[in-house]
Amino acid sequence: MPTLVLIRHGQSAWNLENRFTGWWDVDVTEVGAEEARAAGRLLRERGLDFDLAFTSVLTRAVKTLNFALEEMGRLWLPVEKDWRLNERHYGGLTGLNKQEMTERVGAEQVKIWRRSFDIPPPPIESGSEYDLSGDRRYAGIAVPATESLKDTIDRVLPYWESRIVPELQAGKRVVISAHGNSLRALVKHLSGISDEEIAGLEIPTGQPIVYELDKGLEAVDRYYLKDR
Repeated sequence: MPTLVLIRHGQSAWNLENRFTGWWDVDVTEVGAEEARAAGRLLRERGLDFDLAFTSVLTRAVKTLNFALEEMGRLWLPVEKDWRLNERHYGGLTGLNKQEMTERVGAEQVKIWRRSFDIPPPPIESGSEYDLSGDRRYAGIAVPATESLKDTIDRVLPYWESRIVPELQAGKRVVISAHGNSLRALVKHLSGISDEEIAGLEIPTGQPIVYELDKGLEAVDRYYLKDR
């Protein structure tokens, strides 16, 4: 059976500071780096191995993958980086403290921005210090001004179908290091989670999620590796 492992990046500097991060490129903390290393040790101890890896173009996901693969002795594995695995773009909320925004506009509004399926945050202003339209990673790409979870799914799933599915169908063992919302998009698809239920799904940092798939890439089992 094809094996797929999903890992949300280890704790980032802005996770620690409780700030909306999205596409902004922040590093992992020392705690986050150790979470990634621990994930790699756990994967090695449980006998999991991979043929190739996928990650976003954001440092926290790339480093998490590298730390985990280093612990596994697999830094030589081929890795594909793609912006379509980036975190959801938080638009005008980027860089803001979540608690301060709750105090400013109310918990219900912040919950809608964070957890609704198809309501995006306010768009980022042109010229904002967090405007990434000039970042060379995104040359030739229309960088979004904001994204809902639905928008994130709409870019993640075509990439999944075009690049990752063929590798799994060929029998390759795949690991993906990405972000809370890009991974929620994949989990929603693979596990058939409804639009309403996905709002309540939390994916912890640095905890490998294992999918055992049948030949049609339907999920036979899904579990956190630490629980097995």
